[in-house]
Amino acid sequence: MDTSLQNIYTYCEAHTFGPTELLSEVERTTHLKTLAPRMLSGHLQGSFLGMLSMLMKPNVILEIGTFTGYSALSLCKGLSSEGKLITIEYDAEMAALAEVAIQKSAYQNQIQLIIGDAKKVIPTLTETFDMVFIDADKEAYPLYFDLVIDKCRSGALIIADNVLWSGKVAEDTKDKKTAQIDAFNKKILADDRVEQMILPIRDGLSLIRKK
Repeated sequence: MDTSLQNIYTYCEAHTFGPTELLSEVERTTHLKTLAPRMLSGHLQGSFLGMLSMLMKPNVILEIGTFTGYSALSLCKGLSSEGKLITIEYDAEMAALAEVAIQKSAYQNQIQLIIGDAKKVIPTLTETFDMVFIDADKEAYPLYFDLVIDKCRSGALIIADNVLWSGKVAEDTKDKKTAQIDAFNKKILADDRVEQMILPIRDGLSLIRKK
C-alpha cells in the first residue's frame, strides 16, 4: 500500500471504535495459525460491517466464507435477539478455528457454522436473508449472487469483499482472476434488481441493495 494511503488507513483505524477483546484474539490467532492472514477482515472493515449490521438490524444473515470468524462476529453486532447468522466455510481447519471464537462469543447460540461447499449448501437453505456477506472463491462470485438474490427480501443488503483486487480491476491489462472480479462488478451494475456502490475500504467492498 502507498505510504500516504497507509497513513490515512492508520488514521481511520485510530479514530474508529475498536475491536472487542475477542476480535483482537481472533486476529492474533489468524496471524499465528494461518498462511494468509491478510484474508482477515481486520479492524476497519470489521467495524464497518458491524456498523452496517447495527443500521440494518437484520434477523437473518448469510456469510459465504467464514475464514477464522472475524467477519461473522462483526456482523452479529446488529443481529436481533431472536436472529441468527449462517456462515459457510469449505476448509474444515479454518472452520475449527472459527468455532473456537464463536463458542467464546455472546452469539454462540445464534451462529450456525456449516462446513461444506456453499454452491451446494445455499440451495438447501430455506431462510429469507436480510444481509449477505460474500467473501469466498472469487471466480464463483457471480454464481453466489445468483444463488442468494431470490432468497433476499426487498431492501436486503448483499456485501461482496475484494472487488477491487488490489486495484488491479482498474488496470487496462487484467489477469484471469482480476477479469473475473471485473466481470462480477459489471454484472451487478447491469442488474436492474439491485442498486450498487463500491467503496475502497481495504480491498474493496461492493454494497448491493435489493430493490
